[in-house]
Amino acid sequence: MVIDLIQVPDERSDELVRRIPESGSGEFRLGSQLVVRENQRAVFFRDGKALDVFGPGRHTISTNNIPFLTGIIGALTGGTSMFTAEVYFVSMREFIDMRWGTSQPVAYRDADLGMVRLRAFGTYSMRVDDPQLFVNQLVGSRGAYATGQIEEFLRGVIINEFNDMLGDAKTPLLDLGGLTKELAQAMQAALTDDFKRLGLQLTSFQIGAITPPEEVQKAIDQRSSMGAIGDMGAFTQYQAAQAMREAANNPGGAGGTAATGVGLGAGVALGQSMAQAMQSATNPPSQPTASGAGASDALAQIERLNELHKSGALNDEEFAAMKAKILGS
Repeated sequence: MVIDLIQVPDERSDELVRRIPESGSGEFRLGSQLVVRENQRAVFFRDGKALDVFGPGRHTISTNNIPFLTGIIGALTGGTSMFTAEVYFVSMREFIDMRWGTSQPVAYRDADLGMVRLRAFGTYSMRVDDPQLFVNQLVGSRGAYATGQIEEFLRGVIINEFNDMLGDAKTPLLDLGGLTKELAQAMQAALTDDFKRLGLQLTSFQIGAITPPEEVQKAIDQRSSMGAIGDMGAFTQYQAAQAMREAANNPGGAGGTAATGVGLGAGVALGQSMAQAMQSATNPPSQPTASGAGASDALAQIERLNELHKSGALNDEEFAAMKAKILGS
């Protein structure tokens, strides 16, 4: 069947390429009309080689706009105007909201936390820049080619560059979250040549988030809590108070004897801290308001009381009474 009108008027939203015909070679003749829309380019192929690329408009196929046809028609068709070929209609639209993400965690060396595995995800936008190169590199002989068919391949390209970028980065893990814009710009620059080799243009790139595994996030939260409390001793007191509270709220729940053991161990640790604070309150240093060692001891005792108060080991009245005792008021 001879194809006299060559066009693709109804592109799908995710369609990158449509081939005419969808399989095999089509029969065309000199004088056939080729209609290319504003957001399209049409590439003629024969025997795996591109003959010409047509831009928007209505074109009449002739030996003037496809010079290679002169030899083809004369040698293979006995001088008739018929010839066989395939036409690839390539969409030149920008495809937005393409998604990427790490399927497996990526190793990252952090100065504080050591080797950490990170996950990352985001979006990007792209368009075809060189239709002939794109068809040669990725489409091949497929009858149609959509974004879903290229997204997995491009995800691999992106992750390779992302791995390289993290390997060269010296930024602490805790600071990565505030640098996603700068990292995205660096990634777009690094990926430009990768996309260009495929006949594509990367028009935008975004990093949605970079996150460590859940256990690392918990370690970061614990370290933040320790920093807020002040020192390791205070952190131990805080944990003891939390354990006592949980044991008191669930004396017969899951865990049984183990939960009771945690409560007892926490109680011993907390009891020691409270004993020290109460001893200080009972025997306050001399001249607590004067400068020197007495004032320093009083301040340290008040800080210890304050930590116990924050942890819930002392209520407001107990805290106020002990503080007043230390201050001698």
